[in-house]
Amino acid sequence: MNAASPKELNSNDRQSRSRRLVVLLGSCLLAALPQPGAWAQTQAGAVTAVKGEAAAEATGARRTLAQGANVFVDETISTGLDARLTLNLGRNTTIKIGENARMKLDRHMVDAGGAFDLQAGPVLFNRGTGGPKGDTRFRSPYGLLAVRGTKFFAGPSNGVFGVLVVRGRVDVTGGGKTVRLTPGLGTNIAKPGDTPTAPSVWKPARVKAALQSVE
Repeated sequence: MNAASPKELNSNDRQSRSRRLVVLLGSCLLAALPQPGAWAQTQAGAVTAVKGEAAAEATGARRTLAQGANVFVDETISTGLDARLTLNLGRNTTIKIGENARMKLDRHMVDAGGAFDLQAGPVLFNRGTGGPKGDTRFRSPYGLLAVRGTKFFAGPSNGVFGVLVVRGRVDVTGGGKTVRLTPGLGTNIAKPGDTPTAPSVWKPARVKAALQSVE
């Protein structure tokens, strides 16, 4: 066997060093890239207050929510017994969530509307005046709520699913019927599939109990 010449040895050494450099640079680039799916997360807002147990779930992963934590589109927010949670979505929208609630953030456009899936529990939605008035929709097992720049309560109340408008307008659709709520008016849906009752003024005690369920 012929021994390699000094020239061949130098060439092999340079090639080996080049391969090691390519591997090292490739590893650094991979480490710097976002993890799979990370760039798909769209921040919807952040937690500004929390009492008791609250969590966010997405794609099988669950994390506990504390004050200051971010929340993202496609996450399902849940609360435990006696829990309360406040979310700020952009500069102009606040959602207060009561106990034993589940709500998915389907879509959110900062300060300009969004879509939410209210699966259980009470919420108080409040969009400040003077900002953009984009369409917002809340789906629930009881019906669809189409919201226009408003403050409203939705959730368990007096043994039914109730919706009460404090400011603005909400169209509530269930069982093939739609009723329009304006400030001071509420409606009831007894069970999924039922139609909403005619708009009416809730008694002060009921209004107080509804608001306390999210405070």
